[in-house]
Amino acid sequence: MTNANTPATAKTGGQLWVGCGVLAIGALMATGAVMIPAEAGYSGVGPNFLPMLVSVVLLICGAWIIWEARSGGVRNMEAPNGADAGFWSGFAWMSAGLLANAALITTIGFILSCTLCFALAVRGLRTAELEKVGAFDVKQFIKDLLIGAAIAAPVYWMFTKLLAINLPGLTPTGWI
Repeated sequence: MTNANTPATAKTGGQLWVGCGVLAIGALMATGAVMIPAEAGYSGVGPNFLPMLVSVVLLICGAWIIWEARSGGVRNMEAPNGADAGFWSGFAWMSAGLLANAALITTIGFILSCTLCFALAVRGLRTAELEKVGAFDVKQFIKDLLIGAAIAAPVYWMFTKLLAINLPGLTPTGWI
């Protein structure tokens, strides 16, 4: 089903370009995977196995997308019901959370940086859902920080204490 304002060829043309892009990425990855030495490691699997597997899957997906676009595109799909444009304020809040996490994780530790990332991302999702920025609600932000800490702390402890994977901490004891 096509939208009255969009011809079918325009919709399938975009899908065709996406398929070609996925196919190109798969071909580039396969080229890189072939260059990795294939010396068998544990259980006869070499270091090039996973990159080659991913590139084969990308090649299959790219060919499938191209086939779908050439044979009519996405079938029986209703027109999208979302907004005409993206909500940039929500995107900015979520981006700020991810960038703050990346910048602060080695300085303030995993738990605090992930807590901040969670609170900022939730703020972005809320503003996108409500489609307005509105006043900054301190009580809600503190709740989001507490929920973020309640999620980040057990994840940190599971990785550092149970799995013995080093994550940046705030204290030398490894509990925060």
